[in-house]
This record gives sequence, structure tokens and C-alpha cells, in this order.
Amino acid sequence: MQEFMPGVRSVLILTKSWEFKTLIKKLINDDFSSQVAHFITPFNYDSLEGVHKALNGLLPSDIRVREISSAVPEFHARFSVKSKIYHYKIYNDTIMDPFHRNYAHHSIYKLNVAAMRDAARHFVGKHDFSAFANTSRNDRVPNPVKNIFHFNVNEMGPLVQLEVEGSGFLFRQVRNMVALLLQVGREAVSPDIVPRILGSRDRKELAKFALSVPPHGLCLLVVKYNEEHLGLPPGGPETSFGRNHSISKCKLPSF
Repeated sequence: MQEFMPGVRSVLILTKSWEFKTLIKKLINDDFSSQVAHFITPFNYDSLEGVHKALNGLLPSDIRVREISSAVPEFHARFSVKSKIYHYKIYNDTIMDPFHRNYAHHSIYKLNVAAMRDAARHFVGKHDFSAFANTSRNDRVPNPVKNIFHFNVNEMGPLVQLEVEGSGFLFRQVRNMVALLLQVGREAVSPDIVPRILGSRDRKELAKFALSVPPHGLCLLVVKYNEEHLGLPPGGPETSFGRNHSISKCKLPSF
């Protein structure tokens, strides 16, 4: 039987019954370099250090709250977002480095990184990304028009790192874009295929050329927020960065 590995989202659902008020920043997990969440409590706290310690005491060892602070009423962890930055890592060598096996997709084919860069430029700008979105599992119909600010393809030895920043992303959009870039890197298709598939607005058109890549190469690196919503409310408690514990000295008897 496969062992259940809880993610940040599932853990937060379990702890949401606390109705925890304040802004919880930078939760660490395999697929998140940093993540933000917020909760509402029926009262205010004079100090956040005790709550900070209690939260990390309840969370699994691979998830940690690094910073916690009070938040202004306008702040929302989802709706105050200005942009997100994702990384997707590809290990491009015949033999996979075992230290990257959980955090990078392995491609044994020698990739044409220059062609991938040319193809990635076609994603930049405001486009309808319907062709790059899988069907969402919720009932909300998202706006398929997203603005991509940059899409960089960086080669660092055998590691190829793709970095994309956008105003928002559809369900599995990043992984589907990476899948097509991989086909371009393998020289199976031309970089000019990107605007053709974008213009089709049809997910079936992408499926003719590329399948989705696995999730373990993906990392949500940064979430950028509206600066006006990040200020602390007047009279609120100080931000908690975690307590610093020191080991008390113990005098041993001499013999």
C-alpha cells in the first residue's frame, strides 16, 4: 500500500477548524518554495508566538510555518495576488542524478535549449490559454485569458530550468506548456507550433503533439501580492518569526 503523503492544502483543511485569524506565510513543501494562507478567528491575539509554536507542533515535519502576522481586512491569500512564478526543472542527461530524482523530470533526449527559448517567447503576453488547460475539478469556470510576463529557459549544466511568471494560471497550464516545450527541445515539432495551438483554443489540438509532464519537476516559487494589502493593521501584535530556543547550561559535578 502506498504511504499517504499529505500536502500543504490537505493539512490546512484539517487545521482550518481552528478558525485561525492572521496571515500565515511561507509554508514549505515539496511543490511549494513558499506559500501563503490566511484564516479568520473570532478574537485578536496579543502575541502570535505561542500560536506559531503550536501550529508547527501540529504540522508534519516537512511542512513549516516560517512567519505569521496579523493582516488588514483587504488582504486575501488568493484574490490579492498580482502574479505567480513557477519553476519546472528538467534533468537532461542519460543518467539521472539521484539527488534530483524527486525534484526534476528526467529527459534522456538531448534538448535543443535554443529552440525551447524561441518557442517560450510565443507564450509571453496576453493570450487565451484554453488549449493548455485541463478540465478543472471544481465548478468555477475560470477566465482562460492570462497574461504571461516572462518565460525563461535557463541551462545549468545538465539541469534545464524553466521559469514562467504570469497574472494567473489555469489548471495544469504550466505543465502542459512545459510538455510542448519538451517536444520542441526534442526537435519533434517547430517553435512555431505554439501560436498555432494557442489560436486553436482547443485542448485536443495540444494532445496531438504533447502529453503532460509529471508534477514532481514543478515548483511554485513566488507569489507576488498587491503591496497595499500587505500592511499590518494598527494596534495589531508583532509579527512572529518563530522562537529561538537555547540550551541551558548544566554544571556537571567534578570528580
